[in-house]
Amino acid sequence: MHQNYHFLKQLAPRLHDELAGKRFVEAFSQQKDELIIVFAEEDNDEELIEPFFIKATLTNSFSCLSFPERFDRARRNSVNLFNDFEGDRVDFVKVCENERAIQLHFESGRDLIFKLFGNRSNFIALNAEGAATQLFNNKLATDRSLTVASLNRYIDQSWEAFVANNGRFEPLFPTFGKVVNQYLSAKLAGTAALAERWAIVQEVLAELDASDFYITKIENIPALTLFETGEVVQLLHDPVEALNAFYLAYIRLSGLDKEKADIVRLLKKRIQQTDNYLENTFQKLVDLENATKNDELANIIMANLHIIPERAEKAELYDFYRDQPITIKLKKDLSAQKNAEGYYRKAKNEKIEIDRLNDSLSAREADRKQLQAHLEHIEGMESLRDMRAYIKANKLEQGNAGPAADELFKRLDFMGYTILIGRNAKNSDLLTKQAHKEDLWLHAKDVTGSHVVVKNQPGRKFPSPVIERAAELAAFYSKRKNDSLCPVIVTPKKFVRKPKGLPDGLVLIDKEDIVMVVAKGE
Repeated sequence: MHQNYHFLKQLAPRLHDELAGKRFVEAFSQQKDELIIVFAEEDNDEELIEPFFIKATLTNSFSCLSFPERFDRARRNSVNLFNDFEGDRVDFVKVCENERAIQLHFESGRDLIFKLFGNRSNFIALNAEGAATQLFNNKLATDRSLTVASLNRYIDQSWEAFVANNGRFEPLFPTFGKVVNQYLSAKLAGTAALAERWAIVQEVLAELDASDFYITKIENIPALTLFETGEVVQLLHDPVEALNAFYLAYIRLSGLDKEKADIVRLLKKRIQQTDNYLENTFQKLVDLENATKNDELANIIMANLHIIPERAEKAELYDFYRDQPITIKLKKDLSAQKNAEGYYRKAKNEKIEIDRLNDSLSAREADRKQLQAHLEHIEGMESLRDMRAYIKANKLEQGNAGPAADELFKRLDFMGYTILIGRNAKNSDLLTKQAHKEDLWLHAKDVTGSHVVVKNQPGRKFPSPVIERAAELAAFYSKRKNDSLCPVIVTPKKFVRKPKGLPDGLVLIDKEDIVMVVAKGE
């Protein structure tokens, strides 16, 4: 939470007390992702009077402010930055409203902005007209369009707005972030009354403003929080001291601690994803078991052939399984017997689907046990070399410890076949890359859309209904979803290739068939 708005809201007044009235002495960089800014009451040739140093570490993996008591500049490999501000006096320091940014306003009317957006953090200079004139990280080119006004956002956080959002706090407080959201959600669990939920939200807000700063460890990594969570190491009441303590704790992490934290986090994420899959799959099985079986519907139709009129779209018949009437949908263009045959076919597919879900549950439960065993083993390891060897031997690198294929992509199970759908252009590229050469690949013709893959089952041909259903999905997740008929490319994945340099989602196809379908979603 060292970049959380509610922490910065307490840090900014503390920086104002330190910096208001001081002059900008210099800013320089000795390392690629590190900026040192020096302020002082006065600057003479001999020494700085009441200096204040800000050190901004702005790497892709870690961004943080710290405030060393002194900083000796190296004579070599040091670059001056933001020279225009030299001698300018700080007017005020404040946090941008509902945003992770701190504004340093100078008497000249210019501003320096600390934009603390995780791995997109930056330091930005604005002229008196409010336009960006210099960036510390020039790769973040969109920061040139930032203004003080755009970094201040009003959000209605009143009781009336809370009621209008049906007691959901997230739309009112996007500033909370992941850690606070989890903390507050746990406190709200089981509370339905809006007034009670609002009171709990207000209690947490008061807790965030209480000037209690905890240096803790969450998943073996140091963290700065505004409430007790994780393994509390230190409690401080000054935001500058708290940020310094957090920064020192983080940079002192050993290589073992960092790498262990990374793999532990990945394994826990995979376990949570597996738990979600198991819960959803079990619920599908329960729904299938509780629903009226298709073979029962077929038997009821066959027992009542003589009373079902021709071209009927439904029929109310006696359900001898439950000793009560039941209304059964029919296709008017088919005879009663043909409708029964259709329900028998559905029953066969239903059984295939139940067997597949049971097999999937068994496989995933075994996966979860293995992941849990890996997690417990790694958490107890004390040698970086041994841990790296274990991760490599068990193929637990990030790519293998991430989500399974059916969690990366949208998934539909149909007639015992798995249909996977890309979520966007980049995700579709990944789906196509991971597909086996004998899988079936589909895409709406001549328009942008998701890649769709039907997983191959060795020794079996793709049934026509499966191809048609996958084509309907390819049409639905494309720009042709509202067309009356959509042409869809169907081809084995081995005929699809992605030459280097093609944009995301774009591929070349060496051989294709076309099917015409009506777009139909899940």
